[in-house]
Amino acid sequence: MKISDGRKTLATRADLKRLGINVSNTTLLRWEARGRFPRRIRMAGTSVAWFLSEIEDWLAERAAERSTWQYADAS
Repeated sequence: MKISDGRKTLATRADLKRLGINVSNTTLLRWEARGRFPRRIRMAGTSVAWFLSEIEDWLAERAAERSTWQYADAS
């Protein structure tokens, strides 16, 4: 479910999964601590969300990395 206040749209954990970010909460926490993923926003209690614009930027950066990343030798 996306929540919008007119300026920022928030993405929930379910939205991350729909965007193809299907990793464990532990992995997300580890990535956030290392600065490899946008930081979450604590909404209330255990509810968290992320700014959708930051997630989209992160995905765009991953897409840009594809052009420079070598998975295997083509020969």
